[in-house]
Amino acid sequence: MDANRMDYENLKPLFFRMDPETAHHLVVGYLKAAQHFSPLYRLLPREEPVADERLAQELFGVRFPNPVGLAAGFDKNGELIGAMAELGFGYTEVGTVTPRPQPGNPRPRIWRHIREEALQNAMGFNNEGAEALKNRLEKARPYPIPVGVNIGKNKTTPEEKALEDYRIGLETFRDLADYLVINISSPNTPGLRDLQNDAFIDDLFALGKELTETPILLKIAPDMSEAQAVALSVRAIEAGAAGIIATNTSVDYSLVRSPVDRGGLSGRPIREKSFRIFEAIAKELYGRTTLISVGGIDSGFEAFRRIKAGASLVQVLTGLIYRGPGLPALINRTLLHLLEKEGFRDITEAIGADRR
Repeated sequence: MDANRMDYENLKPLFFRMDPETAHHLVVGYLKAAQHFSPLYRLLPREEPVADERLAQELFGVRFPNPVGLAAGFDKNGELIGAMAELGFGYTEVGTVTPRPQPGNPRPRIWRHIREEALQNAMGFNNEGAEALKNRLEKARPYPIPVGVNIGKNKTTPEEKALEDYRIGLETFRDLADYLVINISSPNTPGLRDLQNDAFIDDLFALGKELTETPILLKIAPDMSEAQAVALSVRAIEAGAAGIIATNTSVDYSLVRSPVDRGGLSGRPIREKSFRIFEAIAKELYGRTTLISVGGIDSGFEAFRRIKAGASLVQVLTGLIYRGPGLPALINRTLLHLLEKEGFRDITEAIGADRR
């Protein structure tokens, strides 16, 4: 285990000399190649994936082999589902996908804050569009792990027509996703966060109930008060949401020493902000819906804190950049250790332990 982590520590300076987006494309290309030639996985500085029934649970009628998932934003176009299973993730979330392809914002649009172990991204929902993702997902079935699809609106779609973009996303992926996610919380599409209001939430989930029985979750931003986050989440659940994902990236640039003036922060600096919002929501909604926590999770100890606070699932992304491809297995091994240490028979007993 330690040897693999050290290997990544040796590789990391090489990656960090590259532009972040170039490094990302290099990694994606390697993982895509490994899906077609599996011996390439053996060259990765990764941990052996964990397979243990104590980490498994059923949600949305689907078996999740472990609670650690890849957050949306890394595999926008659904190209790496097999690779994420090989790395030991229990599920993956693809997207954010928009109805029409779009290039996203001008480069540069990702920045590292290495001392703070953070990223700042202003990508702007760059993706190949709904039809391309649909075709790719159809070819990938049956999936090796559960797959969520995170849907958003195109940048050029005006706010008054946003509901139609979400309709297209719901209709396109309702039979291809194990769960769907409504993204109205990214800071990188102008006006998107303005859709975090009661009227739009009501219309959106009324539409969702008409279109599909696939679970639809709402992903919220961390940059609101705890009371606002709870009220919005409660409204979404009452309107028909099957769960809440908290949180997206933050525009609180005071959290890093040398911020850029655009985009959203992720990684270690938003850990406590994300946790506070999540815990406030969990205090209100634990036991009534499915809760997923994301934001600054880069260890099994932090994942366990979120699980005990009420998260059925957790997600990582920036932690993968700083900790390497061994992170999901490392988190799961730590979770097993903590389950034993605290006397829980399995993950389901630990979920919400701090709420009971």
